[in-house]
This record gives sequence, structure tokens and C-alpha cells, in this order.
Amino acid sequence: MSPHQDVSKLEKLPCSVFANAREAARSVAKEIAALIRTRAAAGKPAILGLATGSTPTGIYSELVRMHREEGLSFANVVTFNLDEYYPMHPEDLQSYVRFMREHLFNQIDIPPGNYNVPDGTLAVEKVADYCRDYEERIAALGGIDIQILGIGRTGHIGFNEPGSDNTTRTRMITLDTVTRIDAASDFFGAENVPRRAITMGVGTILEAKKVFILAFGENKANIVARTVEGEMSPSVPATYLQKHPNVQVLLDQAASAGLTRFKSPWLLESVVWDPITIRRAVIWLSEKMNKAILKLTDSDYNEEGLQSLLATYGSAYEINLEVFRHLQSTIVGWPAGKPDHAKKPGDRPRPFDHIFPKRVIIFSPHPDDDVISMGGTLIRLADQGHDVHIAYQTSGNIAVFDDDTIRYAEFVSDYCARFGLLSDRITQLENHVEEFLKNKQPGQVDSHEVQQIKALIRRGEARAGARCCGVPNDRCHFLDMPFYETGRVKKKPLGSDDIKILVDLMRSVQPHQIYAAGDLSDPHGTHRTCLKAIIQACDACRNDDWYKTSEVWLYRGAWQEWPVYQIEMAVPLSPQEVKQKRNAIFKHQSQKDRALFPGPDMREFWQRAEARNADSAKRYDKLGLAEYEAIEGFVRWDGVWGLDD
Repeated sequence: MSPHQDVSKLEKLPCSVFANAREAARSVAKEIAALIRTRAAAGKPAILGLATGSTPTGIYSELVRMHREEGLSFANVVTFNLDEYYPMHPEDLQSYVRFMREHLFNQIDIPPGNYNVPDGTLAVEKVADYCRDYEERIAALGGIDIQILGIGRTGHIGFNEPGSDNTTRTRMITLDTVTRIDAASDFFGAENVPRRAITMGVGTILEAKKVFILAFGENKANIVARTVEGEMSPSVPATYLQKHPNVQVLLDQAASAGLTRFKSPWLLESVVWDPITIRRAVIWLSEKMNKAILKLTDSDYNEEGLQSLLATYGSAYEINLEVFRHLQSTIVGWPAGKPDHAKKPGDRPRPFDHIFPKRVIIFSPHPDDDVISMGGTLIRLADQGHDVHIAYQTSGNIAVFDDDTIRYAEFVSDYCARFGLLSDRITQLENHVEEFLKNKQPGQVDSHEVQQIKALIRRGEARAGARCCGVPNDRCHFLDMPFYETGRVKKKPLGSDDIKILVDLMRSVQPHQIYAAGDLSDPHGTHRTCLKAIIQACDACRNDDWYKTSEVWLYRGAWQEWPVYQIEMAVPLSPQEVKQKRNAIFKHQSQKDRALFPGPDMREFWQRAEARNADSAKRYDKLGLAEYEAIEGFVRWDGVWGLDD
């Protein structure tokens, strides 16, 4: 094959990749503001098509800032939203009317009659006429000038599910199962997500004069690549945007990872052969050829478009050996180092190898991420004699089923009655829980009492899981970071109180190793927020003497896994450690069988973890490394990069 393909032919939609979501949002907001001002100067309205969800919130925040600080007026703006759940009352927590009011409309000067969101309160027999009227209102204003879109994992735009072609107009549709699963976190369970919605059609969207489609995060990388590089198909409605003459795809680096120019850039252009690019290319070639790395030949490199790498090194042997030795060096059986008596000649030195035992803090965003994502390494650290602390950053109280809450409340009441400890307060609590949960509406925020019971359930499970790994109760720290404690999926912004909690713990323990979740694809973003808090806390401690002998490692496993080329420490697990890790996960009974927020992967968490760890081990094996039962992978945080909001 030719070593260089034409990126303009491969990518059928123009893509811009930004350092983070905030920069992409500012770019779109700037264009919207320019349109509004130009139309206002001409005495004409600006017609905007708007979207909901986490993707466009940065745009709305920037528009609100421009309104407040730069005098941007929305008096001449008319908006049409893409969709709304059906049925849905405007004041419901999940209503897109409410979403738009909270994020934009109530904070700017747009006239109340100028914004339009599909009506989720209509009688079924009136929906078809309403949808025709919605189309006519858009057409009467000359069409949408700028349309903002996100993209679902199925490739839907608006709520145009797979099967929607470019002729579809505004209508009622039935939501795809994947879409309902993805929305589960907003509704406190997939069973509460409406089965229908009203949405603009693909044909309606394609009539907009300009379209911005935004995608952020690792979980969007595959569908972005399919949309941008794939053929047009009703199975991926977003691909019909390839027919539009004025589309711009805006991505962060994570969402762009599946595009060929980032996934295998050597196929498109000359690249700088730095160590990580070499590893990516060689591992890619090894897996493509189904050969161990040390078996790759010069002809393999030449035939698969890696001639320039081969020319740089002169022979496949030298390249293969370099990558193989690197991968071999990542396999570490003592993740925090060995005591002097266990060291042997030829051992690869570990950071701060002279310190043993080490103090270790494992930060767990939810009360079960520690055992799910790095339970085997946690067991290894405890068994090898290190002082291991586990810091549970949030209570996880929104992820407990109501039935479990009732069961625990009844247990307390029955226990107290049996031993003569029953009091009016306990009786009142049991009655409150039963009455509140009996009358609770889907998506309703739990009462304070119910939230506290759910938090205690998760706390007890976390202690049990930690004990199973060899970590005693007095080394479990429940931080209950304030940003999380809203009782809703939507959380508060990180505050100084959140960071202070982490800083105080770190300065108290003075760890030599810090482990944090680098798994950023959880459904409601808690992992991302928790990692951002840890980074800020590390920055605050950077000049402390203890921090000079500290290192930070990022783990994954609950929602995704590190690719092999990125792994810097691979901890192999024995069959017994895999079994012990499974038992630790089983201690989290409220998350067993079925999690309240399962995300796109419907397997139980222990099944996900074991499959991902086993897959990492298989990949190492196929690349020609030693064969293990399972591997947990880690990446070192370099202390430089941060996270966007």
C-alpha cells in the first residue's frame, strides 16, 4: 500500500482539534457572537439551532460571559432547540426547557417568545401537527443560520436514531436502547428514561446554513472516526453531514484519537519518530500482522507503510529490540519497590528505590473504583508491606437503589427492637424512608436522611472491600468532597473546600506514591472532576519537602483501559490475586448484579475488570512478552498537563 494517503479524501468532514473542550466552545461562541452582531447591525434576526447535554454547555457559558462583560445582546436572536423527551414537563429536572433556561435563556436578554423548545406536554394526537408547525416557523424565518450539534454513541444527531435518513423531518421517535442507557445517569436509572422524544429531522438539520458538531472525550472517539471517515449510512445518521457544504467538526484531543491521522499518522504523512510514536507504530504493526514484535521483518515494515521508520533505524531488528525492551521494562511485580533483602543483581531500579516501606494513597472517586480498577495492585502493595491508605473522594450515594435503602432502614429498626433499643427517632426515620421512597418520582432528589443512609451503605461496602485487600479500617479515609453532595447527577463546581480536603490528607500522610483514576469516561463525569481536584492538590503541595520523593500514577479499568503503548507500569496478577480482587469487588453488594449507572457496558463491574485485565495480559503475550493471567496498567502523571472543565 502507499505510505501516504490523502487526509482530505480520508476525512469527509473538516475537523479542528483543540487542546480542550473549553477552547473549542470559545471558538463556536465567537462565531455565534459575530453573527448576532452582524444581523443586529442590519436590523435582522439571527436564527440559532441549539442542543442540550454536556457538550454545548461551554458554548453557553461563553455566550453568557460575552453578554455580561462585552454587552452582547440577544434581543434579535430566535432559537430552535433540536429535541425534547416525551412526555416531559418543562419544570422536570430532565426537561430540556429547564436545561436551556438554567444554562442560557435566564442569563441573557433574549425575549421569552423568541426561544423554541419542542413541547413534551402535548397530547399524542397533537404532536404531528405541532411538528409541522415547528418546521414552518423555522422556514418562515429563513432557516437556521448556525446549528449546534453533539453526537451520540450510536451516531445520532438530535434524537435521530440509527435508521434515520436525510429525508426525515421534525417528528416523534422511539429512543434507541443505547441512547436510553446513556441517559440513565440523568434519570437515576435507565428504566426511568422516557421511551420517546420529539426531534428535528436529519433533513431539517441539513438545511441549516452552517453546522458545528462538537464531540469531547474518549468515549466519542470511535463514532467520530466513523462519522468523519466512514460512508454515509442511515445506520449512522451523523454521516449525512458529509452532504452539507458548510460543516465544521470540533474535537478535543481525546475525541480525535480514532481518526487515522492520530491513530496511525504514519499512513498519512511524514512523522517525527519519537519514542512513543515508534511504540505505537510497532505495536500497531505487530497486531496487524499477528506476529510477536521480535518476529517482524523488514518487508513487514515496508509493506505496511513504515518505510521511513525502517530507513531511520536501518533494520527491523533494531526497532523491534528497542520496543520489546521498553515493554519488558514496564512489567513490575513490586509496584512500590523491594526491601533490600529481596533485591537481586540485575533488578531494574524503581523510583526512590531506597525508601521501603512506602506510604501510599490510593484515591478512589467512588467507593468501589479502587478495587475495580487496581484491586490486584492494591492487594500486592498491602501484601508487600507498604503503608496503604485509601481515600474515597465521594460518597457515591446517588448510585444506591431505593430498595437497598429500605432494606437497611428496616434492619436498623429490627435490630434496635430486638435489643430493646428502639426509640421514637429510629421509628420516625424508618417511617420517613418508607413514605418518601414510596412517593418518590423518577429523578426526584432524595431527602437528606435517604442520602445519608445510601452514603453509609457505600461506606460499609468500601471498608469490606478494603479489608479483603489487606487494608485495615483505620487506613480508609472518607472525604465526602462537597462538590458531589448535591443529591443529583449534576454536581457543583470544584471549590477551595474540595481541594483543601485533599491537601490536608496528603500533608498528613506524606505519601511516596499517589494513585488516581485516569479513567475519564464514567457516565456523570465524577472521575474527571476528582482527577482535576487531585492535580490541583498536587500543585499546592509541589514545594513541600515530602513531595520531592513522591510520584503519581494514573489507573484505569472501570470504564476503559490504557492502550499498551501508553502503559509505563504493568503489574501482573496471579490467578489467586484475580480471585481475591473479584471477592473485593463482590463486597460492594449495592453495585453487584446491576449498577444504577452502568454506562455503555452492561456487564457487571467484576466482569469488566477481569476482561480488561485479561485482555491487557493477552496483548502483552501476543506481542511476545511473558504470559500472565492478568495485567493492571498504569501511566505516570508528568506533573505538567491539566484538565479542562
